[in-house]
Amino acid sequence: MPDRLVTGNPAAETVRLAVVQMSCSHVLEENLAKAEAFVREAASRGTNIVLLQELFENLYFPQLEREELFGLAFPVEGHPFLERFSKLAAELGVVLPVSFFEHAGQAYFNSLAMIDADGRVLGHYRKSHIPDGPGYEEKYYFNPGDSGFKTWRTRFGNVGVGICWDQWFPEAARIMALKGADLLLYPTAIGSEPEEAGAIDTRDLWRRAMLGHAVSNVAYVAAANRVGTEGGTTFYGSSFISDFAGELLADADRTSEGVFVADLDLALARRQRAGWGFFRDRRPDLYGALLTLDGEE
Repeated sequence: MPDRLVTGNPAAETVRLAVVQMSCSHVLEENLAKAEAFVREAASRGTNIVLLQELFENLYFPQLEREELFGLAFPVEGHPFLERFSKLAAELGVVLPVSFFEHAGQAYFNSLAMIDADGRVLGHYRKSHIPDGPGYEEKYYFNPGDSGFKTWRTRFGNVGVGICWDQWFPEAARIMALKGADLLLYPTAIGSEPEEAGAIDTRDLWRRAMLGHAVSNVAYVAAANRVGTEGGTTFYGSSFISDFAGELLADADRTSEGVFVADLDLALARRQRAGWGFFRDRRPDLYGALLTLDGEE
């Protein structure tokens, strides 16, 4: 189905957003059932949009390079759980961005399906920035995404989504905002760094990078991260929802599973966005260096 991109103003003015934070196992059905239960809990609390974490259907497998793990990927057509979550979204009347490992021809992508509140898949996004480092061997598994950055007009506002490593790049956030995003959502899998990478704790840096996107684009921002220890990585949770000034509206800890909810005033954000003038005063004619790798135009 072609992507339905933003045209005009959406009807939604105030929406309730939830982020889900959970641990995962190696058993697909266990993870799907847990995710579904959390989505249902969120809907019971009046939520309109529910964000699940990156690759929630399994353990975070890119910690190691193993060719048999390519068997975890499936094509969009006939996918083993996308239809299940489409039906769930329609039943509950919620917008549901769903992360999955995609197999397409000879390519493999870290992908996301944007499911609207009527169960329709509005389109797909393929992760653009692919990390490669100790404990995060994603370049072995995933081709760089070829979808471009997207903003979808859903029943409950204009939603832009980046996946994990995408969240560190201001260019991605700005493009989604230029396409009309009211909120920027980031399903994530991030945690402790191994000794060979300095064993640093990146949590505060991770959050600050996204809070900067909230301020500079005057947009709500949310991230859903997993918790628990898998192999050599302890995922630090800390899922959050931020307002358009970078203030936290929902703030999860490092270990708890659960649903974290906040109300978003999209109309107020749009007024503030216009008033700040960030988009009025942009100078695209001076940004040519952004289209290069070395800054030389």
